[in-house]
Amino acid sequence: MIIEAATPDDLATLLAFRVEAAAWLSELGSDQWRRPYPADRLLATIEAGTVFMVRAGDVTAATITLTSDAEEGLWSAEELAEPSVFVNKLTVARTHAGLDLGGRLLDWAGDRAHRSGASWLRLDAWTTNTELHRYYLRHGFEYVRTVREGGAVNGGPRVSGWLAQRPARPAASHGLLDRTADPKPMSAT
Repeated sequence: MIIEAATPDDLATLLAFRVEAAAWLSELGSDQWRRPYPADRLLATIEAGTVFMVRAGDVTAATITLTSDAEEGLWSAEELAEPSVFVNKLTVARTHAGLDLGGRLLDWAGDRAHRSGASWLRLDAWTTNTELHRYYLRHGFEYVRTVREGGAVNGGPRVSGWLAQRPARPAASHGLLDRTADPKPMSAT
């Protein structure tokens, strides 16, 4: 499998991934990702070069978004002073579930974060998705805290405020053929 930067041509695939993941999560009893993700916002992240696709031949198997920008209101000023890469929208196609592709992507992301000079690979997960929390903990993340208030709409309840992190580190092996450009160095704060 190869990993490469997403292009605008991937927009429909990414939107379909989101719908597929939301349906699967709903079957598991989760309300995660029920609201459609705005296509224009997704396209902007693709154009910013922060979205990556895992391909198995002609099939897209997974996606991950990595950014140096944290969602407002989640991380403290002290935490934000530490160079970090943030994981967003990690999604594996149901056709490739059960292969630990998500774990391999997290290892790739940690390696990429390390090569950029980041100290941490961080994420926020759906607050009520305890199985997802356990997944991240099994993959070496440590729970930081849960932020429940200050959501994007009128400062209301936050739906994705379970915070976790693990040190950015070289990957012994993630098994993905990396066709992405080298990461940009983190700027000093």
